[in-house]
Amino acid sequence: MYEARVIEEQDKERYNSFVNDAPRAHYLQSYEWGELKRGTGWLPLRLLVTKDGAAIAAISLLKRKLPFFNRSILYAPRGPVIGNGCDADGEAFFWREVIRLGKKQRAILIKIDPDIPFPNGTVLKHLQELGFLPAGDETGFGGVQPRYVFRMDITPSEEELLSGMAGKTRYNLRLAVRKGVKVRPAENKDDLRNFYELLTETAERDRFLVREFSYFNSMWDLFVVGGSARLFLAEYQGEAIAGTIAFRCGERSWYLYGASANKRRNVMPNYLLQWEMIRWAKSMRCSVYDMRGVPPTDDPENHLAGLYRFKKGFGGEFTEFIPEHDLPLSSFWYFIWKRVLPIYLKFTHRQKGRQAEID
Repeated sequence: MYEARVIEEQDKERYNSFVNDAPRAHYLQSYEWGELKRGTGWLPLRLLVTKDGAAIAAISLLKRKLPFFNRSILYAPRGPVIGNGCDADGEAFFWREVIRLGKKQRAILIKIDPDIPFPNGTVLKHLQELGFLPAGDETGFGGVQPRYVFRMDITPSEEELLSGMAGKTRYNLRLAVRKGVKVRPAENKDDLRNFYELLTETAERDRFLVREFSYFNSMWDLFVVGGSARLFLAEYQGEAIAGTIAFRCGERSWYLYGASANKRRNVMPNYLLQWEMIRWAKSMRCSVYDMRGVPPTDDPENHLAGLYRFKKGFGGEFTEFIPEHDLPLSSFWYFIWKRVLPIYLKFTHRQKGRQAEID
């Protein structure tokens, strides 16, 4: 007998246990990630489907209300989570319940971007049969989550992993060690503050936006304290010069945030940080290390070509995921979402810009 249940906090451990044990476990589908996004204006909704009491499928949906329209959108980052025990009937029941929940929330659409490599004709055909439409951006990182990444199989020994790296990567890693760079896990919120200062310095240098410190403070409380993430700091002559944050879920791990000071970059702390994150992931019995987003090629004209070469040097496999897909819950409102709303938002942003010039 199939049952569907919207998960509340008292069911958190059961939900997380299923997500961690699933074939495509992902931290973005964890209970804690929904709580983190709650602080940025999203409302998390988690659905767990069971068969005869055993969990077979789950999804964490982030809900965002749309202004003026009394409608919402639902987004499942790297979801859904389908277990090995979920057959065709179970999945059909799961999607009926997801749609039922979406309509109850007055959602225009349900957006997903599963952690499934491209091409995969079987999956894409199945999504089409379910009513999903491709919706991903084909350029840059591609969509909300990176569409292109480098991933490493970290089950081989450390010696084998090192031998599989590019010569320059191994050289820079060992150079950091020779120069006396030390990498250690962060111990407290003071370390987190040091990391955030490095991150804001990096953002100014590389011209990207960074979230408020409160976001990382919540991340620490939700993930680092619980052991599903770790903050690493690279120090040189007693001073923090770079830092990274790694996540893990099930047997997989991810490099999520990186920061470095403008000075002392010549001692190559970022190479040693990656290596120590890989070693940590191995100690947590992870089999996959995901270095996250890169551009689709190492075209030197692309300003992110250096990032591509840096991550490629660790010996990972270039992986492209299937694009984002939307499941429209109303053809009329989905048309508004795709065609009318962008024009409206563009106009209102332009008007705001003009008003700012007048002010």
